[in-house]
Amino acid sequence: MGSLASPHLSRRGCGNVALLPSSCWLYYLYNHWMIQAATYFFIFLNLSLAVFEEPAVYPLPFLATSLIEVLCLLVFSVRLMHFAKVTPRNIFWKDTKNICVMVAILMSLTDLAVYGTLRIYNVRSIRWSRIVRPIFLINFAESRQIRRAFRSIRNTFPEITYVFLLFMFSVLMFSLMALKLFGERNLQTAEGLPYFTNYLEIVFDLYVLVTTANSPDVMMPAFDFSWWYALFFITYVIINTYIFMSVFLAVVYNNYRKHLKNEIRKLAYMKRRKMVEAFNLLKEEEGAEFVVREAQWKQLVKLVAPDISNSHRELLLHISDDEQKGFIDKKSFVRLADLLNIQVITLKIRRHPLGQWLPHIYNSAASQFLRGMVRHRGFVWTYDVIILINAVFIALDEESPYISYAEWVFLALYIIEILLKVYTYEPRTFFGKNQFWNWFDTLIIFAALTATILNTTLKSTTEYNSQQILDIVFILRVLRLIRIVDSIQRFRVIMNTLINIVPTMLTFGGLTLVVYYVFAIIGMELFQGKIQFFPANSNAPHALECGNPALKDSMFARAKYCKNNFNNFASSFIVLLELTVVNQWHVFANGFANVTVQPAKLYFIAFHIVMVIIIVNIFVSFILEAFFVEYSVEKSEVETAIEQKIQELGMGIQEEELQDEKLLDNMESAEHDLEGEGGTKPPAKGLVFKIASKRYRTVDALLQRMFEAEIPPEDEGPSFEEILNLSPTDAVPSNVTFEAAA
Repeated sequence: MGSLASPHLSRRGCGNVALLPSSCWLYYLYNHWMIQAATYFFIFLNLSLAVFEEPAVYPLPFLATSLIEVLCLLVFSVRLMHFAKVTPRNIFWKDTKNICVMVAILMSLTDLAVYGTLRIYNVRSIRWSRIVRPIFLINFAESRQIRRAFRSIRNTFPEITYVFLLFMFSVLMFSLMALKLFGERNLQTAEGLPYFTNYLEIVFDLYVLVTTANSPDVMMPAFDFSWWYALFFITYVIINTYIFMSVFLAVVYNNYRKHLKNEIRKLAYMKRRKMVEAFNLLKEEEGAEFVVREAQWKQLVKLVAPDISNSHRELLLHISDDEQKGFIDKKSFVRLADLLNIQVITLKIRRHPLGQWLPHIYNSAASQFLRGMVRHRGFVWTYDVIILINAVFIALDEESPYISYAEWVFLALYIIEILLKVYTYEPRTFFGKNQFWNWFDTLIIFAALTATILNTTLKSTTEYNSQQILDIVFILRVLRLIRIVDSIQRFRVIMNTLINIVPTMLTFGGLTLVVYYVFAIIGMELFQGKIQFFPANSNAPHALECGNPALKDSMFARAKYCKNNFNNFASSFIVLLELTVVNQWHVFANGFANVTVQPAKLYFIAFHIVMVIIIVNIFVSFILEAFFVEYSVEKSEVETAIEQKIQELGMGIQEEELQDEKLLDNMESAEHDLEGEGGTKPPAKGLVFKIASKRYRTVDALLQRMFEAEIPPEDEGPSFEEILNLSPTDAVPSNVTFEAAA
């Protein structure tokens, strides 16, 4: 979920670094970004050893890979000991992830020693510990998002199991019916093999049919015999493909949302508990209540959030100490974590340089009319139409001289657009670090201008033609059509969701990496060397059968799938990606089963269940939840309070005004410039504030806010022990209040 301020409070609340006790200094060091980056580096270095170990993509000596692995395991051990130093002993030994890391280190060292010893005596063995390497990626503290995803799978698995068992019962029943219907009719497949005479083969074929990978091929022998038999397959597909697969998605989504809500509830209660503890450490008595003094509050905020500006800090103080009493009460103090989690943009008011150097010309009636025209939505719409027309011209015959002349016209129009915008808006603002589209447009236009001039010059002096380079520039310019999509409200919801899910896709990327890694290692151990790839003109024996006579006349060999093998780590990943896409996955399963044993198909079925049925459905569930949030979540109570205070101080600017000004669409960082004359109409003060728009927040953060809003503000929740043991079915406790805890 979105970041909470409470961990930072506990980390930074020790005071000045120079005066810290050793344990607190170790906590600082443990959470330093360089240490965390180094941990990730060694985690991925350890995972990447599979590329260099036998069977290797790029072979390295066993001694080299062994030393690197030992180094990685040493780093992991030090990191774990470091974590033990900053964690209470009883908590450390109760934490399952720490036990998993220790066991993985011991298993890896043991396997490495045994494998190395056997290798000395030329005894071949299996590096079975390689499948535990992803444990380091999952279980170190930095990977809490991946652990949460795995918890979702673990919590969802029991419910999926019941549906899966019912689904398999249906497949087995239909397989039995298929055996009785078609087994005695002497039908043959397109390859000339007996049709539906082996029960286990029928089960596999019908399971594949659920994925539609072998449709309609598996039906055709029966359909050719009698069209009535098509009803059997139609009924099967409706029940198992459409109904059961939809039930799978419904069960996964329901459990995903239920457990996600429970995770956020735990985080919310934990945050409130931590904030109450912090208040109790800093509180002083003021009359009949306990408070935190303004000076201590400022010092704390500066330690917790050193990157925010002084003006932002003063804004938060005005919100927390609304009546300017010089202290912050308990309720306002506990809300500090939420205040810090809301991105407030500080906009500096700056005048255009031309307004300072040539004020009479820049502020003339003609200049104001021109700038007003550029700021008008009609100007944006006009250039949207020009981009569309330009896209049509790019698609036309490029050899036509009229098309060539038209490109010069479009280039001139784009340059005029850039110049008018720079004239209208303050240049440092227009080319701000977050103004992606302004930079994109400018670079593409001037790259196209340079390429066009260069191409024209070379064509006029030599036979050289660089039209291909120019084509690339034209294609990049067509990408500006994305801005047209973004300007339509209905499309913007979709675009916002796509932008918001990008950070969370990294979590699912890590989840996929773990699954791929484990199955790739297992696949290499099972199928390494069973299938070989030979060039088209090779004269090697059995080259047409991928080096294995067991594949003679098989669909795998006829389709020339020989390069899809498990002979190294990279090839294994490619095969797993193809299996994830599902199409033709049964051809892979049959091919590898032919060169080994028929039960090898279970490997491919297991991958399909784990990756396609479970993980892909969880990802789909996340997408559904993301769109639900995008359509439903409104401003939180804390955001409303911040906006009200901004307006009370006369330092606010409405989001609608910013939306009208295309200049500021992407201004979502801590410090920005705002044109003070001729642009938007900010107040006369030097700074204005704005709440960051919803489009630049992650879906995780929005989900956290949506679920957290269901918990009453005065509810601190249960004790830490009860919080950790909360289950999705537990009722939300509401018997503890701020007043009771005071």
